Amino acid sequence: MKINIIGAGVAGLSAGCYLQMNGFETEIFEKHTRPGGLCTSWKRGEFTFDGCIHWLLGSNPSNPFYLLWSELIDMSSIEFRNHEVRMDIEVKDNLDRHGNNVFHLYTNLGKLSAYLLDLAPEDTAVIKTLIRSMRKIQGYEIPPMIRSVPGLLPFWQKIKFVKHLPLLFFLMRWEKQTNFSFARKLKNPFLKEAFQLLFDGDEMPLLIITLPLAFNDKMGVGYPVGGSLNFARKIEERYLGLGGMIRYNTCVEEIITENSHATGIILSDGTKVFSAITISAADWHYTLFTALKGKYTSKTILALKEHRNLEVYYSVFLLSLGVSRSVRELPRMLRFPVAKDLVSPDGTRYSRMEAHFYTYDPTLAPEGKCVVTVKFYSKNGDYWIGLRRSDPEEYKKQKTAFAEEIIGVLEKKFGGIRDAIEETDIATPATYHRYTNNWQGSTQGWLPGKNLIAPSPVDIVIPGLQDFYLAGQWTQPGGGLPVAIKSARTVAQMICHKYHKPFVVSK
Repeated sequence: MKINIIGAGVAGLSAGCYLQMNGFETEIFEKHTRPGGLCTSWKRGEFTFDGCIHWLLGSNPSNPFYLLWSELIDMSSIEFRNHEVRMDIEVKDNLDRHGNNVFHLYTNLGKLSAYLLDLAPEDTAVIKTLIRSMRKIQGYEIPPMIRSVPGLLPFWQKIKFVKHLPLLFFLMRWEKQTNFSFARKLKNPFLKEAFQLLFDGDEMPLLIITLPLAFNDKMGVGYPVGGSLNFARKIEERYLGLGGMIRYNTCVEEIITENSHATGIILSDGTKVFSAITISAADWHYTLFTALKGKYTSKTILALKEHRNLEVYYSVFLLSLGVSRSVRELPRMLRFPVAKDLVSPDGTRYSRMEAHFYTYDPTLAPEGKCVVTVKFYSKNGDYWIGLRRSDPEEYKKQKTAFAEEIIGVLEKKFGGIRDAIEETDIATPATYHRYTNNWQGSTQGWLPGKNLIAPSPVDIVIPGLQDFYLAGQWTQPGGGLPVAIKSARTVAQMICHKYHKPFVVSK
């Protein structure tokens, strides 16, 4: 039985692997020339610039996602680095009681607890509650029963979910807690400001930081040495080894539907490729409103299109530099205020900057050199996409000018950067859109709402359309690689269930 899969990102490759394991014939169609989608890296001279993984949820068996990754690739073949400090944050208006202005977010909970209590003994009760909450998270499998699909389980297996009710009640207590609301509980001015700056001054659910920290403490959130494309190629290798086929540099223009069934796809050259089932592991908006021509919608889908249920995740302006310095004396990742606000050509104003020094991955730069990146998030990705289409020369001029401003700030802050630059790469939202087709240049699908445990308004199936499934990070707000592999596995399980086949995982 033939199954067409649109997109060779992590979700498409993972779905292909699981389906090949279960006896289906699959073929993946990818518009780019390489695998990975957003999970990618690229070469510039002697340097490799990375566009995705800072940490992978499930880098060791302490996190349940390790089980899923291990079904596809040999996790022992990957070297993971676990950072002592998740990030350093330079606080602008306050000093800690030792006269320092940099807050260190340690990944070891014991060290983090001692550090916070030393900084703010007056906030002992609040700090202990925070640390205790992360310790409690470690006692649960999150998400629960990760390798199961609740809708496909017999009743006796569903009973197992009862043991996770305490976790649900715990998350309900924390679901609406944000970094701002938590900061208001603190008396220490330095710590209060640091928590307000956890997300570059934005208000976000605190669980976004506390859940990964709980797994960081168990070394389950490591960085894979070699970068994102290297990781994606391992899944590609497994897929091809299972007999799967990939057509690169192949755009899918339309999904063929007949009598409310998806029956195949039409490629950009007019070729029709028919199949029993079609899976789109591509962009949500492109899938529904270009490939399916908006024929299958609902009130929920139209609300998503109009941003009434969820917002599209930020797009990114990413400046990557290859420098002839080791910069080992500098923090791995530092967020700091700028003397004068930076104003992007798209109109977004930035009062802070995040500099990332890849000193911990020797594969990305020659000995004695380093990759340095600065990333700015924007909700105005359409500006860059439209400008590149309408005036490529002006687009190039504006992105280069903004990059020069950023380099100027780096030089003033750290010194010895500008003269050490050997390679420069500028990726804008238009770059992400051009290579991945992601709506508005989004880097992670949908932006999570303040209630992280609320049911997702996005579904894997489309109302009124049979033999069609969605997979990938657009199926769950927040997105990311865990959502990509979990949704791919779920789709494969649903297809096996549809055809009365036991779902198996082969090594």
